[in-house]
Amino acid sequence: MTDPTVARPVVATSRCVLASAGHPPPVMVAPDGSIRVIDVPPGPLLGLGNLPFEAVDVHVPQGSLLALYTNGLLREHHSAPDSGLRELLHALSRPEPSLEEHCQAVLGALLDGRPTDDVALLMARTRILDADHVATWDLPPDPAAVADARDHASRQLAAWHMQDAQFTTELVVSELVTNAIRYAQPPIRLRLILEADHLTCEVSDSSTTTPHLRRARTFDEGGRGLFIVAQLARRWGTRHRYDGKTIWAELATGDGGPDLWTS
Repeated sequence: MTDPTVARPVVATSRCVLASAGHPPPVMVAPDGSIRVIDVPPGPLLGLGNLPFEAVDVHVPQGSLLALYTNGLLREHHSAPDSGLRELLHALSRPEPSLEEHCQAVLGALLDGRPTDDVALLMARTRILDADHVATWDLPPDPAAVADARDHASRQLAAWHMQDAQFTTELVVSELVTNAIRYAQPPIRLRLILEADHLTCEVSDSSTTTPHLRRARTFDEGGRGLFIVAQLARRWGTRHRYDGKTIWAELATGDGGPDLWTS
């Protein structure tokens, strides 16, 4: 299977935290054209138990190109992995008009016909949001902080002239902050990130426990928070860090109101 997937992540800190589940090291192409193979300690394959992963923290300048790939891309029609890596670096060094075309150019340079092994390639071009598009608040581990978090979000949306998204954003913020206070560990941080077509709500804490979506039964007092978030958000997920985790939810900002509700 060949999967030339293109991602356009939003970063607000120009830092990227990477961990490996047995895949070859990622490659970063800096804006000046210099290429770096990022040394990430290999970790266990996913599904082999709760073994720890060692992460590295890398500075990624704006406009950098990140390439992540599977072993199949290097092994295909190459007698040694080093040969495949050299060809990959050469293909990445050639500029292309778009990420899609860059993906296709890399696959075309390294693959000859139908691959015999699974091949996946993920390429991303980074960009940094300025402070006007990011708002962050530290919250105490107190249930009363939920109301403060809603108030922070409401006032920030007003500053961004996004009052139409207020109801949905406040509800998502309320559920995520409540879960963090009830089940996680401080410090707790709320962050809103504004892009052209969506708003991302993030709540970070120091716990490494991953939340799981479940459907609460009629007589359950809790368990509905993430289910509500999943219904309101365009996408949501968990991002782990060396000192905890971040739960994020991406809301469409189009026309607000009913368009924010998805299932």
